Amino acid sequence: MLFLAFLYFVEVFGQEGYGLKYAVLGGKNLKEERSFDDTLSREKYIKSLLLDLQGQGYLLARVSNSNFLDNELMDITIATHQRFDWVELGRGNLEDWLILRAGIDFRMFYDKPVNFNALQRAFDRILQVTDNHGYPFASVGLDSLYLENESLGAEVRLDLGPKITFDTLQVTGGSRTKPVFLSRSLGLIPGEAFSQRKVDRALQTLRNIPYVQLADPPSLTFQNQEATLYLPLEDRKLNTIDGIIGFLPNEIEANRMLVTGQFDLELYNVSGKGRNYSVNWQRLSQYSQNLRVAATEPLVFGSKIDVHASYFLLKEDTTFLNRDFGINLGYRINGRTYLSFFNRRQAGDLLSTHKFSQSDGLPEVADFRFNNYGGRLQFSDVNDAFFPTHGWLASISTGLGNKRLIQNTGLPDEWYDNLEMVSLQYYLEADVSYRHLWKGKFGTLLRLRAGEMDNQNLLLNDLFRVGGLKSFRGFNENYFFASRYAYFNFEPRYYFDSSSYFLIFADFGRMENQVISSEVDWPMAFGAGFSMQTGGGIFNFVYALGKSVDQPLGFNYSRIHFGYTARF
Repeated sequence: MLFLAFLYFVEVFGQEGYGLKYAVLGGKNLKEERSFDDTLSREKYIKSLLLDLQGQGYLLARVSNSNFLDNELMDITIATHQRFDWVELGRGNLEDWLILRAGIDFRMFYDKPVNFNALQRAFDRILQVTDNHGYPFASVGLDSLYLENESLGAEVRLDLGPKITFDTLQVTGGSRTKPVFLSRSLGLIPGEAFSQRKVDRALQTLRNIPYVQLADPPSLTFQNQEATLYLPLEDRKLNTIDGIIGFLPNEIEANRMLVTGQFDLELYNVSGKGRNYSVNWQRLSQYSQNLRVAATEPLVFGSKIDVHASYFLLKEDTTFLNRDFGINLGYRINGRTYLSFFNRRQAGDLLSTHKFSQSDGLPEVADFRFNNYGGRLQFSDVNDAFFPTHGWLASISTGLGNKRLIQNTGLPDEWYDNLEMVSLQYYLEADVSYRHLWKGKFGTLLRLRAGEMDNQNLLLNDLFRVGGLKSFRGFNENYFFASRYAYFNFEPRYYFDSSSYFLIFADFGRMENQVISSEVDWPMAFGAGFSMQTGGGIFNFVYALGKSVDQPLGFNYSRIHFGYTARF
């Protein structure tokens, strides 16, 4: 009973406030009673009622009677009076192209109730069009108003003002980026008509350029019928050079040293024109090494097309040697979306056939040539391209082409007799990630990545390679060979600095290898680590435990992923 009494007390006394009882009479009838926290909220609601009625054509609507029933309850009567209709709203001096782009149908104002909200929306669309076609100071209104039998008529009057064109972009910070290149990259070409939409897109595009950052808010000025955008840009320390070399006793060749090591060089915005170059080499054992070389030339020959070329070489112990050469043509659709088309020429060759001498047929590794064409669509909506803490990143790519098996003279001819030497092969990959920064210093990274390839003659040496620090942790680099894969990364973070954080993670995946096994692998991994930015670079450390079909869960199988990237 005491609990029920408490609920009754809350119900009764929790309703205290300022009441409003109103009636709308005339062309529209409505009665209602409301409660408000204060008198200001009540007055705002009364004004919104009047504006809504006037927007419906009751232009003379007003409060005709008002009194207080007690100290807190207000009783009002609103008289709508007659409703006004449009006789006609004429196009005035609006040109056809502007009406078409603004999407205005003047028939909606013929013999219809006067609705100033709809009229305001039409004016907003007109000014949006003029704002994006060189007339940012345009104004629009009604002209030649007349009243005919309680119906309203008018003409639209547009004053374009001066035509404004873009002036040369001004880089006011310490960035070495060339203003001419930046103007072309952002789509702000000197001499073209001013467009506020282009400026907004340019600032969005700027957020997706990792090697520069705004030191202060940008500013826009107008003088002599020209618009100048000032960008206080500073260069980021994004270039990297890092390497290590080791000399070990050669266990295979006596009295000789084994040279191992790693070298990484990445250069961004070379000569201030957006050119990017990278070289990555790694050799960790006697017979295995890989090399990747890439270069990007943006806006070639003054066009809006970027050209990217890459070469990748992978030598897998004494089994096979893969080469992959690609050329990519890219185009930025808008500040968030980038579309590219590519041609890749992939080749794989056996390094030794001796180990397959006892096989009954063509082994899972063989010589091939794969020439394919495809496209890639990328979407980026993050708060920072270099170190994102909030927003979406997504990409999807697909390729299709003919794969040709090459007959190896070291293998028996009959192994190739029943094989189709030329066949169609396709592949598809998708990568979606979301970062969220919660209140305080907590954040979350969610990532889903998947891929699939199919061909009647799939080989081990042209499958996807998954595993390592940047994909599925708890396993060696490129641990999994997969014809179909999907994995999910879940990573809560605690930021102890603006660009440094502790992390815990859990990775879950599905790996399928149609070449050597029909069994589906469901690997998982978990662990913790940190990423710390120093004055000279970024240090990453992750301790991980992973479990798969071929790797049991245990501390003796744990992996330590670490690396330091020096930046200048």
